[in-house]
Amino acid sequence: MSTNLNTQTRSGRGKNSSRELRRNGRLPGVVYGGSGSDSTANSVAVSVDPDELMQILRSDTGVNTLIGLSVDGGAPSQVLIKDFQVGPLTRTLLHVDFYRVAMDKVLTVTVPVVLTGEAEGVKVQGGLIDFVQREVAIACLPTEIPEHLTIDVSPLTIGQGVRLSDLIEGVSWKPITDTETLLVHVIAPKLEEETTDEEEEGEGEAAEAVDGEQADDEGAKSDKSDKSDK
Repeated sequence: MSTNLNTQTRSGRGKNSSRELRRNGRLPGVVYGGSGSDSTANSVAVSVDPDELMQILRSDTGVNTLIGLSVDGGAPSQVLIKDFQVGPLTRTLLHVDFYRVAMDKVLTVTVPVVLTGEAEGVKVQGGLIDFVQREVAIACLPTEIPEHLTIDVSPLTIGQGVRLSDLIEGVSWKPITDTETLLVHVIAPKLEEETTDEEEEGEGEAAEAVDGEQADDEGAKSDKSDKSDK
């Protein structure tokens, strides 16, 4: 997916300037990367409409959306969202970093893993889905970044799972994450049951111990009473 985004240059930097921008309904950001050994030398401070950026972040491709970013109405550069900050309390956007990409060069990105279907081991056998790895790193051209990796868990029974190696046949990207990484599997709910049984057994043993102590105490009292009577 590719989309366009218009930005404006900003002269001021620092916290005060950023706060002023946000009060005026703009989001501070930086565009960097591109040609040259020092990509920071080509950085440009910009401001962007936070609502437009949020639409991109909430899209299916999210941070992997290829953006045609224009500064002050100039020719667009192809960029990706490299990083963004969100307020811990307000959950509003505070800052964004864009990174220029070369369309003919491979880059490394992280893509989410998505599960579909209901596993046989859950539906029939009463097992549980263990979603072990929710995202993986891959290398590909900017135009070939997948929205996500999809796993149909429907045929999985208890003890079966899917590794990254099961998803790489015929794809246009190269895995960076270890291909033997387990992504998802179906497990039996034994641990929970065993823990519950052990707790119940422990409670039963404790109760028996208390009853035994009470019986011993009562027996001791009875002996003392008998000796006293004599």
